[in-house]
Amino acid sequence: MSAKSAISKEVFIPHDEKMLAAVQVKRRTKKKIPFLATGGQGDYMTFICLSVTNKKPAHVSLTKVKQFQGSSSFAKRSQWTLDQLRQVNGIDPNKDCPEFDLMFENAFDQWSAGSSGDKCTFIQILHHTCQRYCSARKPEFINCQSKLLGGNSILHSAADSVTSAVQKASQALNERGERLGRAEDRTADMMNSAEQFAVTAHKFRDAQYFIVSFFKQQLEHKTGPVPTAVNEIFGSV
Repeated sequence: MSAKSAISKEVFIPHDEKMLAAVQVKRRTKKKIPFLATGGQGDYMTFICLSVTNKKPAHVSLTKVKQFQGSSSFAKRSQWTLDQLRQVNGIDPNKDCPEFDLMFENAFDQWSAGSSGDKCTFIQILHHTCQRYCSARKPEFINCQSKLLGGNSILHSAADSVTSAVQKASQALNERGERLGRAEDRTADMMNSAEQFAVTAHKFRDAQYFIVSFFKQQLEHKTGPVPTAVNEIFGSV
């Protein structure tokens, strides 16, 4: 199970919440935490998670979740409502980078994601969530690439890719169905031709038998009984 799946299962599902996105981060500026120097819990991994309650009206939160070294469990450390988010700083609007800042009413954090792709995905989903759930004042998104804030977004690109794949699969099935239909038509034509040939052959055989019988009768009428050798000739026809 991935870390994100484990966080969703351990931290959010028990509280009837759905995790929308999560990104593993490290601080760009170290905070001085006295207890770490006095036998604290030591190294840890930090995740910033975006979640929404399943019950209506929906409440959206940003939660800092940590996993300490030597532990397999995850724990909530800090949590803010979406209304407390004031600003999202993407650092560089012209190129991908893993750095971003989050400013709340009472906190300011400078983060670096595991990769620029992880950061871009998280900010794109965060922006989409803000547009959907913030009814009053929406947080400010600055220094973010335009692809993250609408238009040619990651989610739209993914949706377009899925739609394109479905269309290609549908087209392939239609073409296969057309080929099968043409094959069935050719098979039916061949069967009809074979049936017509059999009927024609049967009629020809009946006509041949009638002609042979007619000439045999005429020959018997004029010459008497037909010799055995002639009967054999008539029988072979």
